[in-house]
Amino acid sequence: MADVVVDPGVPPEDAQLLRESGRVLIKMRQGWAPEPRGAISGRQHRRIAMVGGLMFFGLMMGVGLMGQTVGMLLLVVGIPMLILAFVRSDVPDDEDEYERQVYDHLRWYEGRYVVTDDLDESAGRLLARAQDAIDAVTSSRVNTEGLLDDVRNGVMLPAQEWEIARLLAKLSDLRTKHRETVSKGLTPEVAAVAEPLARALDNSEEAVLARVEALERYAANVGDAERAYIAHHQIEELRGRMHQYEELVAETGADGFAVPELERLTEDADHLEQALRRSVTSAQEAFRHLES
Repeated sequence: MADVVVDPGVPPEDAQLLRESGRVLIKMRQGWAPEPRGAISGRQHRRIAMVGGLMFFGLMMGVGLMGQTVGMLLLVVGIPMLILAFVRSDVPDDEDEYERQVYDHLRWYEGRYVVTDDLDESAGRLLARAQDAIDAVTSSRVNTEGLLDDVRNGVMLPAQEWEIARLLAKLSDLRTKHRETVSKGLTPEVAAVAEPLARALDNSEEAVLARVEALERYAANVGDAERAYIAHHQIEELRGRMHQYEELVAETGADGFAVPELERLTEDADHLEQALRRSVTSAQEAFRHLES
């Protein structure tokens, strides 16, 4: 099912509905549209004809064959029941109403979402790279633990994803149309115009690529901070058990081996703490570069 990237400015509930709209999108592109509210479909016409026939048959049976009293009873009781059954059968089910709601949202927010399946191969790869970088940042422990500016990440990174997806969608659409035109064969005069236009498309892709690479550099810096963070915590766990190690080596007489190892553990902890601070600082600088 197609993935959908949504403008962060769309309200969250509507955005979630758009992200889950893949099945309805496929139906829409095959020509489907919900019937207008209040319109009578062919199926309803058949139902009306059937109920009308039953009503007429019941009336004739009641009046002509079963006597006036029974006939009136059929009119008073049976016909309203048939009408009630018709009305109840005409109520749309939850699935129909859900699809109508999705359809309305897709039409209302047209231009504020991008369907990834609409991108050509090159644009799809670029968007996937951007999304991988963003996922690496947002899922990192240094982000969730607040060592980075997680609030600004929560705003900036979805905005970056949307802007990249939006630009790639326009680029992909125009590039597809350009290729279709060129594939039909060009006169020398038209070729002279088409060539610089093709370069403009390439330059646009390079500009989007620069955005993606900036995200990847930020993700790489966050990755360095993540590794330092994990290693730092592992060292701290070992240091927390230091007295147990010291007690053990004292009891076993293994002091000659243990002392240098314990000293190195302390040094490693200090080095990792410094590395963590440096890597977090580098990640913050890379983040500021995204804003420029």
